[in-house]
Amino acid sequence: MDLNLAGKTVIITGGASNIGRGIVLAFAREKSNIVIADIDETHASKVAEQANKLGAKATVIKTDTTNFDSVTALFKLTLEQFSQADVLVNNVGFGSPRPFHKKRVTDWDKELDINLRSTLNCTKAVLDHMIERKYGKVVNISSDAGRMGGYMLSIYATAKGGVIAFTKALARELGPYGININAICPGIIVPDKADDLSDTSMLKSSMAFLLEPDVLKQELRDYPLGRPGKPVDIANLAVFLASDVSSFITGQTISVDGGWTMM
Repeated sequence: MDLNLAGKTVIITGGASNIGRGIVLAFAREKSNIVIADIDETHASKVAEQANKLGAKATVIKTDTTNFDSVTALFKLTLEQFSQADVLVNNVGFGSPRPFHKKRVTDWDKELDINLRSTLNCTKAVLDHMIERKYGKVVNISSDAGRMGGYMLSIYATAKGGVIAFTKALARELGPYGININAICPGIIVPDKADDLSDTSMLKSSMAFLLEPDVLKQELRDYPLGRPGKPVDIANLAVFLASDVSSFITGQTISVDGGWTMM
């Protein structure tokens, strides 16, 4: 199936590792123009090199997605290089597992900012452009924690639930302008072995406890398919939702989780 994404310009936040890296490489195989927006410029550059070898035109713009000025600069530079923005994938995320009653109020800010405010910032930055063109695709990476709750992930779940609500509400606003917005909720995703994760990556500093063998085995007992997902499992859906093949799909929340939620 030809998804007709060659030459389309795609902005992907948090593309330096794990799910974000998988999404970058999936669009690279479609020969898209790719902007990797990540605060980890070093590892994002390595992913861009891999994408370019696959036939894409990929570049890195160091971005703090929690800062609206930084995001505005990202969008401006994207237009300077590629003249348009067709797709936005809000992928960046962070979770800090800890019982809610032991978290300080000041601890909430990072999770709320990275998971929710980043999505608001980046979407706001591209919308006028998409509305003017009467075309655009926004794919938000939420989480099953936002649908089902997550053990010791109360703030993360709150933020990701907010992403789902934002997706639905905005889809109603944007439909008349020919803009599609959908959310993907990953289950447990194991990084590719080739993924060059830095010691300070979001995965290693947040959700790594889920990948500990004993914890992972326990969690997968509730997965009908009995295995964790891979970044490509999320990336394949992201590419589909970004294409015109899915033009009649908007405001949807789709879980990719081996059947855990069945919602």
